[in-house]
Amino acid sequence: MNDTCPHCGVKYEVEPGYFYAAMYVSYALSVAEIVTVSVAIAVLTGSESPWLYLIGLAVTILVFAPFNFRYARLILLHFLTPKISYDPRYELAVEIVEKNNKNLEEESDDLDDIKK
Repeated sequence: MNDTCPHCGVKYEVEPGYFYAAMYVSYALSVAEIVTVSVAIAVLTGSESPWLYLIGLAVTILVFAPFNFRYARLILLHFLTPKISYDPRYELAVEIVEKNNKNLEEESDDLDDIKK
């Protein structure tokens, strides 16, 4: 996952381990999906076979895992963390840091040339 948004420059990981909380959101999404599929299996088939439910739920978990991984982070960022927002000063700060790094590299090259 990118450290910052390539479009607006917002820093995604506010603090170390920030996205551990996304596991709880992913868990909630998984529970909702599993309950929905379980009810659908019960209504559509009327079967009481535990194997039918286990297979249906395992397939559901595997199919929705990439969806849950991505959207749990998005839900955490957009809805559960209101303090994160785009700050246009960030772009200016990035430009300044990049310019300083470039100047330092040029000075380092000049010093190397002088030493030779």
